[in-house]
Amino acid sequence: MSYEQTRFTQGAAIARNAQQPPPSADDLGSTMSHPAAMAEQTRWLRIGCAFEYRAEIETPTVFQVQPNGDGVRVTGERWSMQPDVPIRHYRDIYSNPCTRVVLPVGSSRLRYEAFAEVPDVADDVAEDAAEVPPDRLPDDVLLYTLPSRYCLPDVLGDEAWSRFGSVSPGYRRVQRICSHVHDHLNFRYGSSTTMSTAADVNASRFGVCRDFTHLAISFCRALNIPARYVFGYLPDLDVRAQPGPMDFAAWMEVWLAGRWWTFDPRNNTPRKGRVPIGRGRDAADVAMATTFGGPHLERMRVTAEECVRQG
Repeated sequence: MSYEQTRFTQGAAIARNAQQPPPSADDLGSTMSHPAAMAEQTRWLRIGCAFEYRAEIETPTVFQVQPNGDGVRVTGERWSMQPDVPIRHYRDIYSNPCTRVVLPVGSSRLRYEAFAEVPDVADDVAEDAAEVPPDRLPDDVLLYTLPSRYCLPDVLGDEAWSRFGSVSPGYRRVQRICSHVHDHLNFRYGSSTTMSTAADVNASRFGVCRDFTHLAISFCRALNIPARYVFGYLPDLDVRAQPGPMDFAAWMEVWLAGRWWTFDPRNNTPRKGRVPIGRGRDAADVAMATTFGGPHLERMRVTAEECVRQG
């Protein structure tokens, strides 16, 4: 039996056992008003990053560090490259902003700085948001139900259905997935590599924020719930500051009730101040830096902090 047939056969059987009625047209089309659209209060952030490389040969590189988020206003952007080499900007197939440079032989430094105005509200929550059956998903959303480089719903499908198949479909089921991943994995820098998949970290029980996200996405997709990977800047607004230097953050967006909703299996709580940089199937689509060669990254710095009002 093919992978697709196995997935949907399992799903149909468990849905019958749970006697869960399908969502109505009203459920599928209803969305709560986005708090960000209604919020009058905003806060200002200083965001940015710097990379220092040493290359043995000229190395073409693509950076993804520039914000790409609805509801976020960016101003005062500044780019610098030392030594001075051409910088070119474009958008990828997911409409994420990307920057192309050729790292010269020897040492080089790329720096990006900006200010971002963000709504003073946490992530939307709607516990009654319904799942959308696969046959009613928008064409461009279907992609996010399939396996990808790091997200393996086919490998983790049996576990996903056994753990979450009987949970009431919708927002609460996705939150149950996030809570499980949050409790199951232990955050540890250096515990995974660029080769580690969701199945790997599920077995080892160690990872970083991207691994938490890959595992939660895999469980969602195994249940036919579209989920996509997001990474960006996440300041410590109205929460206790995390120890250690600031870094990029990863979370996911899940398609429910006709729109994307933010979920964060690493922090497992609504947060303020998210500034998305890239969205894609997984981290392979939105790497902060893709190098066509083997330069040595000597130093990286990420900034995401509140600042005084700009302008």
